[in-house]
Amino acid sequence: MNGIIVLNKPRGKTSHDMVSFLRRLTGIKKIGHTGTLDPDATGVLPMCIGKATKAADMLTDSDKAYRAQLILGATTDTQDASGRILSTSPVNVTKEDIAKALSKYIGEISQIPPMFSAIKKDGKKLYELARRGISVEREPRKVTIYGINTVAVEDNAVTIDVECSKGTYIRTLCEDIGNTLGCGAYMNTLVRTKSAGFTLSDSYTVEELEGLNASGGLEKALLPLDTVFGEYERIDLDGKSASRVKNGVRIRTRSA
Repeated sequence: MNGIIVLNKPRGKTSHDMVSFLRRLTGIKKIGHTGTLDPDATGVLPMCIGKATKAADMLTDSDKAYRAQLILGATTDTQDASGRILSTSPVNVTKEDIAKALSKYIGEISQIPPMFSAIKKDGKKLYELARRGISVEREPRKVTIYGINTVAVEDNAVTIDVECSKGTYIRTLCEDIGNTLGCGAYMNTLVRTKSAGFTLSDSYTVEELEGLNASGGLEKALLPLDTVFGEYERIDLDGKSASRVKNGVRIRTRSA
């Protein structure tokens, strides 16, 4: 079995949990995910199986889209709902204030990765240090927000859609938006709606995959590896050119 299965990751499971799940389901060890989703987050998680794992880095480097709900008026030590509340503030903002604040984050921005993240510092994952009450300096990172829009505003809860580059921390973005509004904020829920060109409509839940496997139809969920290259122009090569490409030789085409 070689190809890609797009999972709709459930809440409470890590990305590695999903690797273990598919290994048990398929009996195949060579499986990898294509971009970590926090345990509390749900949504699109493409999984590479067999030879498709060679394309995992390409999928990981792709742009992403999310739907997030942030709660105004409080901050937490994890920047999301799982953390300890650090501060609270009164909320007195309008929808226009929110739209104006969001617009400030479109384009290339600088983010400081949260302490509760899997980034390593001197060989230790930041979240491991954070759980021990240790905070260390983190280098700012450049990420790009292609689009950010308000979906709904209900009391202190604001739902937004975000299109962004890889490596963007939506938790950090939510807190930064709250700081811009002057009341603080933390991320309440997060759904990845798109990754590597795959959307929620392409994805399967754990229960759906278990059902397909029980009926012997798991391969119905398997996408061919060349799906990854759907946005690129197709170029057909003769035997000689194909051999050269396989050996790392750059060739020119008429369209180049």
